[in-house]
Amino acid sequence: MSETPAQEIPAEDIPALLLRTVPESAQSIAERYEMPAEAAVLSEDMAVDLYPVLAECFTTPVLMPQLESDTPDVELLERCWDFVERLTAHSLESVRGAAYFEVLEQLLNADGLLEAAWPYMKERTRARTRTMLDFYGVEVPGTGHR
Repeated sequence: MSETPAQEIPAEDIPALLLRTVPESAQSIAERYEMPAEAAVLSEDMAVDLYPVLAECFTTPVLMPQLESDTPDVELLERCWDFVERLTAHSLESVRGAAYFEVLEQLLNADGLLEAAWPYMKERTRARTRTMLDFYGVEVPGTGHR
């Protein structure tokens, strides 16, 4: 089902969406903000820190280890990519940009992770990834691209 503006989450609510969708991010959120994750996601600081939040509380501690694992948690990866899809479909370029730079580009920079992520990616995220691959002139096996 595609996103409509009525279903789009306000940018300031994205940290709370991250915690709800991927509760495995709670420890990283709590450590970064030195308070319980449930309180941190409601803070103004976290709402304006989307780039570092994605990098330090989602991509590096949760998503990448699952993609590197020989036995990933498929349900967790599906939730991760549901979250990324919401960001990729967002009307604000700042939100889409955060997903691009702090999730997709990080996977391109890590050997084999984009290929591992491809089966879990949703439609808009795959389209954005294809655009990124075209921009960099990169061929990635397993993505059906190029």
